[in-house]
Amino acid sequence: MKSFSIIIPTYNEKKNISILIHKISKFLNKENYEIIVVDDNSLDGSLNEFYKIKKINKKFSFFIRKEKVRDLSKSILYGIEKSKYNNLIIMDGDLQHNPKYLPLLIKTFVKKNYDILVAVRSFKKRSGLSNIRFLLSLLLITLINLFLDKKTSDPMSGFFVIKKNLFNKNKKKLYSKGFKILFDIMYSSNKDLRIADYPIKFDFRKNNKSKMSLKVLLHIFLLILQKIVIK
Repeated sequence: MKSFSIIIPTYNEKKNISILIHKISKFLNKENYEIIVVDDNSLDGSLNEFYKIKKINKKFSFFIRKEKVRDLSKSILYGIEKSKYNNLIIMDGDLQHNPKYLPLLIKTFVKKNYDILVAVRSFKKRSGLSNIRFLLSLLLITLINLFLDKKTSDPMSGFFVIKKNLFNKNKKKLYSKGFKILFDIMYSSNKDLRIADYPIKFDFRKNNKSKMSLKVLLHIFLLILQKIVIK
């Protein structure tokens, strides 16, 4: 049986985190795993929730990033450094990524021996996304497919399973800033990766606001530009 480290970057997810951890534990009761939350120094009292979860869940650990600049990609990379298993699951903490898919993702990833398995959204419907997020995602994916090789139908996904060695081998090539670490690692690797899509339905964000901003968009465009230039 393979073991998995589940990395969850968070910021102001106090109302969601206990629900998420409970659901992960429910659906992965037969798997060997750890849960690592890396929090960007939340201001909503998340820390107290982390301590409560830690008391009752031995598979749960958390770390607080206190850097002035909050950054999802850096939180994920920090979590990977702290992880103990060679297979990683990256997912958001806002309940858009439903843990019910985890057993199927793990089963498919192990059976097919993929390097990366991406939980992809359907862009035929606007499920789980606001109108602006939906249109932005389509625009960014169109740009990527236009200027770079298509590796997945949803390179902007934040929900995926990946072999840890891909991060270790490509650390120096990563843009390592912003919100799109999947895209960063896929287009930083020189080797032909075994990548597959696993369609899921994204849920609507719960108890929180989108972290999308002009700064986040700027980092995404700079990331895409970097990959185009070094292609």
